Amino acid sequence: MTIQYERPVSQAAHWARRLALFSCMLFVAVVLSHRFGPLTTPHFLALAGFAAVMAGLAVLLAAVGLARLWMVGARGGKAALTALLFSLLPLGVSGAAAYAYFYRPALYDVTTDTLAPPPWLSQPAAQQDWLPRVGLVTARDREVQLEAYPALSGRRYEGALDRVYQGTRKVATAYGITITSEAGLDNIQADLEDLVIDPSKVAKSQEALGDVPIPEARPEATPSLPHIGGPGDVLLQGEWRSPIFGFRFDVVIRLREEAETTLVDMRAASRYGPHDLGIGADLVEGYLKALDAELLGIAGD
Repeated sequence: MTIQYERPVSQAAHWARRLALFSCMLFVAVVLSHRFGPLTTPHFLALAGFAAVMAGLAVLLAAVGLARLWMVGARGGKAALTALLFSLLPLGVSGAAAYAYFYRPALYDVTTDTLAPPPWLSQPAAQQDWLPRVGLVTARDREVQLEAYPALSGRRYEGALDRVYQGTRKVATAYGITITSEAGLDNIQADLEDLVIDPSKVAKSQEALGDVPIPEARPEATPSLPHIGGPGDVLLQGEWRSPIFGFRFDVVIRLREEAETTLVDMRAASRYGPHDLGIGADLVEGYLKALDAELLGIAGD
């Protein structure tokens, strides 16, 4: 009489593979929809969190399947290993985000000038949904930034304002920052033609002088739009998206000419949520390093 032993089948391992595949596909679809589609960051975080929960459940079921394989030789070892591989993507990204959330300061607005940060030309606004912010940036937030990112400071270049402006625009385009508005461009337009005196025009003007009319009362000054920033500042405001996940940031760059040098300050704010996971500081630091390379690295504190 032949005795045949039938190996039991671990249903937990097979369900783990199904859940892991579903969570991985959902996570990829959510990332692509957020990066290239209309999905906003609050909805992206909610769906990505759901995918991570499904991946965690798949890991637990895979562990049960491997335990059954070890104890009674149940079938499902390959399915359990496949589930663990599919779960790596959503769980790995979620783990990295959780680490940044707890070990990076809870800031969404960073700047190279904590005392007088560059002002916004148009105040960023977005529907926060379930990611409400406490309020405006306070002095305490700036102190926290100084403690967390002490090396985040502006740059001073030994160059004219117009040259630094051209380099700033070029690096912004290369870095993926889309400039949406500018202010103070009249400060970089050197009207050299108006400074040249044509002798022939001066002679003609002197000949044309006759009886000088008596001036009347001074007309009232024409009201003008309020100037944002300092009188000699050049401001550039734009938008930036992180390369992989597409997190949106609002950026403003300030140029200020001081004593034959040009000072460049920058400000970056996450459009959604009270925590930027440290991406804003990396954005500012990376942009300024690229600007250093563009302007021959002549920079100082």
